[in-house]
Amino acid sequence: MVFSLTVTGGAFMRVVYQDALAKGEHDLEVGVNVLQQILDERGQQLRSNVAILADDFGFKSAVATQDTDTLRTVLANHGDRAGADMVLLSDLSDTLLASSHHPAGSTLPFTDLLEQAQQQGAGVDVIVEAGQPYEFVLLPVRAPNLIGWVGMGFLIDEALVEEIHNLTRLDISVVAQPSGDTPFYLVSSRRDLTDRTTPIDIADDPNYLTRELALNLAGPQQTLALVQVSRESLLAAYRDLQWQLLAIVGLILLLTTAAAAWSARSMSLPLTRLSDAARRIGLGQRLETIDVSPRGETGLLAGTLLSMQADIDERERALLHRSRHDPLTDLPNRSSAQECIMALIGQGQPFSLLRLAIERFGDINDTFGYALGDRVLITLAQRLAHLPSSDFQAFRLSDDEFLLLVRNLALPAGWQDTLLNDLSEPIELDASPFRPSLTAGESHSPAHGEDPHLLLRRADIALETARRQRSAWQRYQPGQDEQHVRQLRLIRDLQEAARDSQLWMAYQPKIEASTGKVSQFEALMRWQHPSLGFIPPDEFITLAERSGNIRLLTRWMIDSVCRQLAEWRSNGQTHSVAINLSAEDVIDPQLGQHLLSVLAHYDLNVEQLSLEVTESAVMQDPALAHRCLSELRQAGLTVAIDDFGTGYSSLAQLKQLPVAALKIDKSFVMSLDTQPDDVVIVRSTIDLGHRLGLSVVAEGVETAAIAAMLREFGCDELQGYLIAKPLPGHEVAAWLDHYHPRDILGLA
Repeated sequence: MVFSLTVTGGAFMRVVYQDALAKGEHDLEVGVNVLQQILDERGQQLRSNVAILADDFGFKSAVATQDTDTLRTVLANHGDRAGADMVLLSDLSDTLLASSHHPAGSTLPFTDLLEQAQQQGAGVDVIVEAGQPYEFVLLPVRAPNLIGWVGMGFLIDEALVEEIHNLTRLDISVVAQPSGDTPFYLVSSRRDLTDRTTPIDIADDPNYLTRELALNLAGPQQTLALVQVSRESLLAAYRDLQWQLLAIVGLILLLTTAAAAWSARSMSLPLTRLSDAARRIGLGQRLETIDVSPRGETGLLAGTLLSMQADIDERERALLHRSRHDPLTDLPNRSSAQECIMALIGQGQPFSLLRLAIERFGDINDTFGYALGDRVLITLAQRLAHLPSSDFQAFRLSDDEFLLLVRNLALPAGWQDTLLNDLSEPIELDASPFRPSLTAGESHSPAHGEDPHLLLRRADIALETARRQRSAWQRYQPGQDEQHVRQLRLIRDLQEAARDSQLWMAYQPKIEASTGKVSQFEALMRWQHPSLGFIPPDEFITLAERSGNIRLLTRWMIDSVCRQLAEWRSNGQTHSVAINLSAEDVIDPQLGQHLLSVLAHYDLNVEQLSLEVTESAVMQDPALAHRCLSELRQAGLTVAIDDFGTGYSSLAQLKQLPVAALKIDKSFVMSLDTQPDDVVIVRSTIDLGHRLGLSVVAEGVETAAIAAMLREFGCDELQGYLIAKPLPGHEVAAWLDHYHPRDILGLA
């Protein structure tokens, strides 16, 4: 009997011992899967953030122009918003244009990752930089051709391995294994490591069960993740069970031999069932019950095994939920959105995507702090998640962007306005009510595509259009992709336009209203693209301002106009020319010095050049604009306010500006003889300008009747097609020879 009990107990203990180790192996497998899943999730997040940056219009423009200051700022800002620890950008020759960890001009260090990105269209891998591991993504920047490579990486640090350790209760380490050498730790959650630089033997550690996960096998140094569990922790329950089993055997031996025989027989069956249950749980099978008595030690063991199974199930459910939901708002994330969109496309079900963005969200964080900024995100997420209709499904895409999937297209008219109004209800932030401003871009399937990435991109294009037009809601319109491509091409070609003589200056005369004498010419820039033809100034000037190229055009314009003035002087003609300045020029502290140096280079008088700026340009930064314009005025240059009446400057600001003239916008002048309201505006503006000691110029004069009215109102100068259209520089002399004021104004 003793022998039988010993054999049975030993067999049971051996089974429990093996099952404990099997559980450890199973936990290691789960841990490896969790680690892989988290790294994949982070890699997808990285890839999404880098893809957004690589698709950003302004960023592409900066890359195309290799504007290093802008690149460093954009990389730093986007890296901060994405929570990245390393960002870099290289050109096509693998030279770094900007990097958070490497000097500009150095060679891109991750050649294996670059090779992967070149072959597969994207590089995602774990790299080691300065002894620290990073999960890194490298993507191409296209506009539309390849113009560079942009990368972003998260540091695999103590916080990450500690987070995975807390989730799995397993020890996580990242080690580096140089080729032909002994591996050593880079980062680890193990508490027993005092010196992590000490070489280790991965294959022979008697105190731990270990699983390896290859993070990077390319290159001279491999990077591995070790998922480990202590044998001591695994076998603690086994040792407790040893004492329990000895107690049971001792109790049975104190009873009668018959009772011992009966006990031996009665225990062998439940123990076998328990061992079988432990084995099946270790293999991942789910058990509802274990067929043993609920009483006694066997019942306790059965309950322990079922409890362990429930803990494992709950942990796996939590990990799955975490991988598919945003941790802050608990809304489904981008991966969930793409899967849902793909499922609806597969079912042939029409739907709309609404890409919602919080305007000026960075200002919220700066003003109220990140904690209150998070409250705004959580509140909006709750409002989206609790929309009354079941046809709405909300997702969070990024820091300040949400996605709303709308299944039912037969919604009542005006539902978009109702939705935005409901979402924009005030939110209490630090005892201050804050009303979030939302902008929406909409795309529809199947009308706008049947691919998740395409639909999301077109919703983003609609969102950007809404922002640009200062509209709360825009739906994607066919052709906006082509317009986007055209804009990218114009931005790219704009830098070569001046060099290749595609740009040229036209000159439109201004005349004195009282005498008809030509007083000045206004310089107007023109662009004849070699393949796209004539590009309207409003289009390419706006693109130049948005892409940061406007100062390049201004420098070219100043040089061209001064060169033309010098050429006219060599032909015996002395003229004055007005040039237009953009908002960027008005706040450029170097503009005055540059203007004076160009004038000196061509030996021109400062009176031969004057400046025109719009109200809106001045109002972008009134204080800085006032300082820069004052410096220009002190240098002898005269300044005029262009397009007066279309901006939003106050009389107090106008009075303080160092200007000498007002130009009434042509929208008020062209219909002066038919619109009584325009008569009131123009007459009042002329009177206002004169009372402020300014001369007044009217542009858009196209008929003699309008010219006569302006002369009657006391306007000082006239400009428009009645006098002349903008002329190339070489035609000005011939026009002056044939110009007679009496033909235009009826003067003697």
